Amino acid sequence: MTPALEINQLTGGYSQRRPVLHGISFTVEPGQMTGLIGLNGAGKSTTIKHILGLMLPHSGEVRVAGVKLEEDRDRFRSSCAYVPEQPSLFPNLTVAEHLRWTAMAYGIEPGEAESRTAKLAETFRMDKAMGNLPDTLSKGMKQKVMLMNALLVSPPLLIIDEPFLGLDPLATRALTGALDDARAQGSAILLSSHILPALERRADNLVVLHQGRIIASGTPEEVKKQAGGAQTLDDAFETLVLSAEHGGGSKLGR
Repeated sequence: MTPALEINQLTGGYSQRRPVLHGISFTVEPGQMTGLIGLNGAGKSTTIKHILGLMLPHSGEVRVAGVKLEEDRDRFRSSCAYVPEQPSLFPNLTVAEHLRWTAMAYGIEPGEAESRTAKLAETFRMDKAMGNLPDTLSKGMKQKVMLMNALLVSPPLLIIDEPFLGLDPLATRALTGALDDARAQGSAILLSSHILPALERRADNLVVLHQGRIIASGTPEEVKKQAGGAQTLDDAFETLVLSAEHGGGSKLGR
């Protein structure tokens, strides 16, 4: 089975002289959730920009659904959907129009798009807001619209940055259920978050970045073992980062 995402010895960043990422490697398989964690400035956003094709590697490669950007730009870009930390919506499109536009952009058959949209609106309790413009929505509701658009597409790879920020408890529960459904249908999920207990419970694998290098990777239990048998992921993360800062961190790549 072709991995949804393959990153192999990726070095990259904004400047050839001062790369942000240093030879990172990891894979995300279909149906798998991988958590990308690290301090602010660790390289998470730069990694995501390389995956989306917004930045080109200095060396190494990124493959989405088996292809590199330069091999097939349309297939590469249509194989992933991205939800940024800060919602970004078109001011003159209603919620429903955003979803229709997304369905058209990804070539989803109108009847199927309508069915998926209705289910997502019910799941995220947005039924009564489908005719609203973004200016009338709270930040949490705007985040729901972004998530609904990504989940509507059901691509091989979903990339979600801090998905739980701004969501109320019911929306958080709806999101975790929707992500489980997406994984069951074969979508892989790369989820960047500072809320480590949620990743500890739900992620299949973790990638811990520090100063542009992978200092630990594997299942949550494996990462805790790499941190000396820490009891929680929060404790493991602190141990790994402090060890790396004092020169004792491992530089793992998977």
